Amino acid sequence: MKAIICKEFGSLEKLELGELPDPKPTKDKVIVAVEACGVSYPDLLILENKYQFQPELPYSPGGEVVGRIIELGQNVSHLTVGDRVLALCRWGGFAEKVAVDTDRIFMIPSGIATETAAGSLYTYSTSLHALQDRAQLQAGETILVLGAAGGVGLAAVELAKAMGAKVIAAASSDEKLELTRQKGADAIINYESEDLKARIKDLTDGRGVDVVLDPVGGKYTEPALRAIAWKGRYLIVGFANGGIPQIPMNLPLLKGCSIIGVFWGRFSTLEADQNKRNLEQLYHWFAEGKLSGKTAVSYQFENAKQALMTLLDRNNFSKGIVWI
Repeated sequence: MKAIICKEFGSLEKLELGELPDPKPTKDKVIVAVEACGVSYPDLLILENKYQFQPELPYSPGGEVVGRIIELGQNVSHLTVGDRVLALCRWGGFAEKVAVDTDRIFMIPSGIATETAAGSLYTYSTSLHALQDRAQLQAGETILVLGAAGGVGLAAVELAKAMGAKVIAAASSDEKLELTRQKGADAIINYESEDLKARIKDLTDGRGVDVVLDPVGGKYTEPALRAIAWKGRYLIVGFANGGIPQIPMNLPLLKGCSIIGVFWGRFSTLEADQNKRNLEQLYHWFAEGKLSGKTAVSYQFENAKQALMTLLDRNNFSKGIVWI
C-alpha cells in the first residue's frame, strides 16, 4: 500500500512517499481504509522522538483517521465491514490502510462531515469529558481556559459557551485571543503581557473562577490556581508548555479546591458507555450548529509533509486534513 514513511526519527525532511506492507488484523483489531487523516501536534512529537510512545521504524505518521472498515479480526463482533468510523491509532494514518484496536474505533453518523470528524472529534471529546464528566461545569459558572487557541482549548471555549458558562480565554498573543472571541469567549487575557492572577481577579470582582482548564502547564499553572474560587475545580489536561508544574500543596487546602486529572484515552476505554453518550452529544450539537469545529485546510496525500510542517508555525490556527 502507499504510505508516507518515516525511516528515522528527527527530521520532517526525510519523510517520503513509498510502499509499506498491507496491515493484517490481529484478533482484536480491524483494518480501516483511510479516507482522510487529521494532523496534530503529537504527530510532530513522535517524529522528533519526543513522545511518551514510540513506533517501530519504519512507520507512517497520522493518528486521527476517518475511513471505512474493510476487514475484521477474529474476535470482533460488534463492528461490521463498511462501518464509517473515527480511528484513533496514534500513528499509521498517512497510508491507504491502517490496523486499529477496536477500543480506538468510534462510529460516525452520516450527518457528520469527514473534515469535522478528522479535525475536531478528538479534541472536542477531550474537552467535553473534562468539562462535563470531571468538572461538572454548570450554567452560570465562570471558567478560565488556558492555551485557549489550541485544539483542546478552543474546543473548551466553544463547549463551555454551549453549556451556558461564562468563558475567560487566556492565550499568548492578540491574534490567538481574537480567535477565541470568534468562538464565544466573554473575556480575554494575554498572559504574556498581563498579570494572569491579577487579571482573573479583576474580571471576577475578586471572587476567582469556578473552573480552570489547563492543557498548558508550565509557569501559568500556579497563578491560575491562586486565582481560583472557593471550592473551584482545576482540570489538568496536559503540558503543552513543556514543563510539569510543581504545585504548592497549601493552595488547594486554602482554596478548598479540587485538582482533577483529565485522561480521555483511558476514560474512553474504561467508561466506554459514557464516552459513547458524549460522542452522541457532540454529534447532536454539531448537527444543530451549536458547535462549528476547527477551521480545516485540506492537503493531498503527496503533500502530507507540508501539512506537518505547518505545525511548526505557532501562528497557524487551522487544522490540517490529509486526504488519502
